[in-house]
Amino acid sequence: MDVPELLESASLLVPEETATVNDITVRDIWDYLAHDEWEIALGLLEEIGDARSLPLTFWAKLAEAAEQLRLERSAAWCHWRCSEIRNGVIRADLTLRPAADARRTTPISGAGVLRPMWDIGHLSPTGERAVSIAALWVENMPVLAPGGRASVRLVPFTPSHWTHVQPGQQITMHEDRTVAGTAVILEIHHPATAMPAR
Repeated sequence: MDVPELLESASLLVPEETATVNDITVRDIWDYLAHDEWEIALGLLEEIGDARSLPLTFWAKLAEAAEQLRLERSAAWCHWRCSEIRNGVIRADLTLRPAADARRTTPISGAGVLRPMWDIGHLSPTGERAVSIAALWVENMPVLAPGGRASVRLVPFTPSHWTHVQPGQQITMHEDRTVAGTAVILEIHHPATAMPAR
């Protein structure tokens, strides 16, 4: 499929009454598509998708369109949203340790590149700390510098490891044995097929 077909197909997956915070609807998006304003249509579809739960197919079509348009960050975001649907997502407030107190002295990318380890309270069979891996996306910032604080989105590699995590819980981020940052869980969205532990 080419870009217009992908965007048209994705827009058909959006309920007609859905609107962005600026009251842009699918009808408005169709006007942009009719005038070959594909980047604008893609951005508005992403905005609608961020405001409402839409299927994996929606995000996959947007990702493909963004790749064809060579919009790297947009493509990365759409692929990220596909991962959230498959694996669930944990939103958290993350504070990185300052460069003087940590091994990291450079900013981390905000676009889901980093896959740090997280101490979420598990122990190994021998009683030592066991960590779980989750990819990290920094919300509304291209990078997060050492000592910085931001809302982040975590996509667990093994969602079943995270079913006990609760809002308000503090977890620690590791890139090696040392603590790289601490995060407080804000909200949890399990994958559609997973049920939280009881």
